[in-house]
Amino acid sequence: MRAVSLAELQQVTRRRTGPRVKQETPDNKAALVFLGPWLVGAVVLMIAPLLASLYLSFTDYNLLQDPSFVGLDNFTRMLGDERLHQSLRVTFTYVFVSVPGQLAVALLLAVVLDRGMRGLAFYRSAFYLPSMLGSSVAIAVLWRLIFGQTGLFNGLLGAIGIDSTTSWIADPDTALWTIILLHIWTFGSPMVIFLAGLRQIPREFYEASSTDGATPWRQFRSITLPLLTPIIFFNLVLAIINSFQAFTQAFVVSGGTGGPSDSTLFYTLYLYQEGFGAFRMGYASALAWLLVVIVGAFTLINFWASKYWVHYDD
Repeated sequence: MRAVSLAELQQVTRRRTGPRVKQETPDNKAALVFLGPWLVGAVVLMIAPLLASLYLSFTDYNLLQDPSFVGLDNFTRMLGDERLHQSLRVTFTYVFVSVPGQLAVALLLAVVLDRGMRGLAFYRSAFYLPSMLGSSVAIAVLWRLIFGQTGLFNGLLGAIGIDSTTSWIADPDTALWTIILLHIWTFGSPMVIFLAGLRQIPREFYEASSTDGATPWRQFRSITLPLLTPIIFFNLVLAIINSFQAFTQAFVVSGGTGGPSDSTLFYTLYLYQEGFGAFRMGYASALAWLLVVIVGAFTLINFWASKYWVHYDD
């Protein structure tokens, strides 16, 4: 048998496959045109301000004169800043109490609504409404009136025989708790997400457990909670990030002072006072980057801990 050369093999292959079609480079111009506005917005509204604030955090800048470089002075000043320490205590208390409270109420109402009831669409919209209004100035003003000395809360206490003339907003022991209550009241957004997650749990699991004699509480602990942990984790991360950025409620309720006695001095409110009240924008920029580190640390801790309690289908 005659040996076939490489050239003959290539010729046969070329005849069978036909002429080689030159691959054209995909044209991405249209995609760049559509992405252009977003890219410009990201650079102008996000990246550039971030880099500018990072530079200002190492400067002494009062908004009226050119910034002067001071190195790490702004960060070392934080170690002895008592009002900063107070704002951290207030903010951590707010986050550690309001976030679990809000998620617990949201999950409870989502489970109730998932059972099925008449007018479900109305209740779902009504419960979601506080999330849309809770961070507004109008609701914060209304909250200040409700918990004032002659407000609705004292009126309700009087209706059940408890005479109270306390201004809950003006009392250092209770002012923060009124704002925490306001945050828990805005449970609508996580509730809707919980409700969507509950609708994804197969009904067969509950039917099988009922056949085995499981009580509703047992079904909730053994079926609902484990299968809902990805949704709980999602809501937890978002709630913590949003809680650290809370500002409007404390600003309106305290009149921008963080009072009484700095009991509502949230971290963002103190940052605002330093930057736009005392015109120490360099120090305020350093505070902003400290907040970035704190939020980033909590987010990383949540993702690290999620492998121990979050259960996925795979």
